[in-house]
Amino acid sequence: MRAAIGADLGGTKMAVGVVDEDRNVLHSSTEATLGRDLDELLDVLEGELREALEACPEAEAIGLGIPCTIDRARGFAISAVNLPIENVPLRDIIGERLGMPTFMDNDANMAALAEHRFGAGRGLRNLVMLTIGTGIGGGLVLEGELYRGSIGAGAELGHIVIDENGPKCQGNCPNHGCVEALASGTALARAGRLAASTHPDSALGRALAAGETISGRTVTEAAIAGDEIAVETVAGIGRHLGVALASLANIFDPDVITIGGGVAAAGDLLLEPARRELRSRALPPMNKTRVVIAELGPAAGMIGSATMAIEESA
Repeated sequence: MRAAIGADLGGTKMAVGVVDEDRNVLHSSTEATLGRDLDELLDVLEGELREALEACPEAEAIGLGIPCTIDRARGFAISAVNLPIENVPLRDIIGERLGMPTFMDNDANMAALAEHRFGAGRGLRNLVMLTIGTGIGGGLVLEGELYRGSIGAGAELGHIVIDENGPKCQGNCPNHGCVEALASGTALARAGRLAASTHPDSALGRALAAGETISGRTVTEAAIAGDEIAVETVAGIGRHLGVALASLANIFDPDVITIGGGVAAAGDLLLEPARRELRSRALPPMNKTRVVIAELGPAAGMIGSATMAIEESA
């Protein structure tokens, strides 16, 4: 049974694991990325990869899922919004440090690959995936294959503009009104803080008064517990998301749109408002496109990265 190491670098943490070709996870670990500079990030990544290799020396290759635009031909990580990465030959750096075949792609592409091979898109031809966390990543599987664009930087679906006069997008994105600026976990936290300050009697308001940090998770947990203000805050994020989904449905006519990442924990509290927007805005029959929660959860990017390494090193 073939196996590879998969690494999924997010804006707040990295997940590293060893996965075999049947999607069995043989080893896994997580480590923080938030606040680290590039050198620290590379050292931590190397350490996690070595730990994985020691645990599973049968691993044949390394797959890296990076939240940035990618030049696959050169193996460069071009520009990340939420990590200190710019024009870094990451594939070769890691390959040389570990002495193993190394492959690299966008992290959301890796999640989409995993969901297509093993999750919500299993057996389907066309899948659109959004991963909603610190930012919003996107991945496309068209006619059974990952779509990467001309150099590998395609499918930056989080940077679809849904409000041309909207807020400045986060990190290194030069645009305004991207769906990432309006429907990411960062946007949910910002909306939650506003709701807490304007509704002091809500669960969010009480949390703020108690000195708690209002994060996306705080809002999601309060919504799941039934707090009306938190439910409406999540629904507002869902409506923003649905505007983008309508465009994605119109453009790609996918079999399914899958939603992953930490914000997906809100489930139908997030997705029902998004589905309503899609149904009202997309052209028929694309307005009937299924929108579902991704099945593989937080491990999707890591599983996809390892799967890419297995497939491309064959």
